[in-house]
Amino acid sequence: MNIIQLALLTLGVLAFLGIVYMLVSGPNAAKASQRRLEQVRFRHSQSTDTKVESQLKKAIAARRPKMHRVAGSGSRIEALAIRLDRTGKGWTLAQYAYASLGLAVVVSLLMFLRSGSLGLSLAIGIFVGAGLPHFIVGRAIKKRTNNFNTKFPDGIELLVRGLRSGLPVTETLAVVSQEVPGPVGEEFKGVVERIKIGRTMEDALQEAADRLDIPEFNFFCITLAIQRETGGNLAETLSNLADVLRKRAQMKLKIKAMSSESKASAYIVGALPFIVFAMIWWINPSYIGGFFTDDRLIVTGLGGLVWMSIGAFIMAKMVSFEI
Repeated sequence: MNIIQLALLTLGVLAFLGIVYMLVSGPNAAKASQRRLEQVRFRHSQSTDTKVESQLKKAIAARRPKMHRVAGSGSRIEALAIRLDRTGKGWTLAQYAYASLGLAVVVSLLMFLRSGSLGLSLAIGIFVGAGLPHFIVGRAIKKRTNNFNTKFPDGIELLVRGLRSGLPVTETLAVVSQEVPGPVGEEFKGVVERIKIGRTMEDALQEAADRLDIPEFNFFCITLAIQRETGGNLAETLSNLADVLRKRAQMKLKIKAMSSESKASAYIVGALPFIVFAMIWWINPSYIGGFFTDDRLIVTGLGGLVWMSIGAFIMAKMVSFEI
């Protein structure tokens, strides 16, 4: 069995598993029936708690996404544009494409000069060209999200002080956009600009929430939607939200500190085989040169690479804790 036949067989097995997964994970009739029963209960119940819960569900359901989300988007190009916009770096799709193509060409050329295997060089070049820019964009998004979550409770507190002084909500949003530095000020500035051109406050906040995809900002939007449905003291509600977000951030730091040892062990164990292989290849290329020339060893090496990558991915998920 040559490499092409093995690759086709692998793709066929993966396609079959994907089809089986889609068939198995279809709509659940029991869950649909449970949702209908809950809707009837909410509609006819006289309990205060049930009415509040019903209003909460209505407020959340009313927040329909107005644009493509990153996950499950119908357009990959728009999803990528949203990811690049979330970095806050001003990167464009053309710059991303040029960087990916340039990396793929350079890495493929270097690998071909080193190993002499065209197929393996192209595979590694495509992997690096597609994976490294994606990784860098993800890191930039994570860094900006952390900065946003750090300053966001301060922005809410400033919003609370403005409301308690008698300013309307739109004016306090403008104050936050001017006074709070970093991503928080930038995002609130965008919200204020959308309101100025005629968008409603709910639509402007919803657009920012869909683009950012940050749970803390979603909590803020849901709080405003619930207050609009039920009434009450908005300043007090937002003050409580700021306190909850600070406690949530503290809990994240505690979890990060407690899981740091496990994460370090997982990273070392996952990266060690690749580091050892690269070092041996660099010191004595002839010792493992067969992995770049012999078809059987190439297939074996690619299979081992896939399985080790799966193991590293599983370990990364095991030490990834979210609240």
